[in-house]
Amino acid sequence: MKNKRYTLAVRRLTDGDTASSVLAEFLGLVDDFDFEVKALYVDSEFYDGKCLTLMQAHNHAYVVPIIPWGTKIQNELSKGWSREIEHDLTTEFDGHEWTVEFPVMIDCTYQQGRYGEHGVARHGYAVDAPFIDTPGQARKHYSKRFGIEATYRLSESSLISTTTQDATRRLLFVVLSLLLQNVWRYLHWEYAATPRRGGRRLWWWPFEEFIRMITCAAWNALSVRRKIPTNKPPDDQFIR
Repeated sequence: MKNKRYTLAVRRLTDGDTASSVLAEFLGLVDDFDFEVKALYVDSEFYDGKCLTLMQAHNHAYVVPIIPWGTKIQNELSKGWSREIEHDLTTEFDGHEWTVEFPVMIDCTYQQGRYGEHGVARHGYAVDAPFIDTPGQARKHYSKRFGIEATYRLSESSLISTTTQDATRRLLFVVLSLLLQNVWRYLHWEYAATPRRGGRRLWWWPFEEFIRMITCAAWNALSVRRKIPTNKPPDDQFIR
């Protein structure tokens, strides 16, 4: 559903994985989706020539925060105001080098004491998206990605506690927690919202309350009973 956050794929990292190999696998999944993907918002770990080339080859719009490698981009991020520049990265694969070129939008804002900082904050984004025309738009669109961290924090409410060292089982517990969030978001939008002009009105129904409802339903469905062991007849226990 539009503007709703769902987890569609999860993968466990193994030895030998690289950012580009993981990205290539997920891009293959994205290409098979039945819906249109507007843009990719990936973190700075995917800022390298191989990953940028992959996204361009798959013809996806993307926004990636840059890492200031080299004096050229460091100088660009140390002066001036919001603007767009051309930048490039040289990468190597199988003994061959190639250079990938891309636009970088540098967004500048006054920090105004946020986090105890003052002055001008400059952030650069590698951007290739037809709906992004200014550095401010690049920052605004990339901020949508921060919801991923919120999803992980929320998953702690339903994550199964375990001491097992089995990586597959631990991944299963994480996936179950993320699937519960998907179900909650769908039910919240479909059944706990009132249609109205200008968009639905969502009623208060926190994820923690949903988990409590699921837990109670599971206890009832499984007919779980608690009992206290006794060593006296019931009549003797309740004599006052």
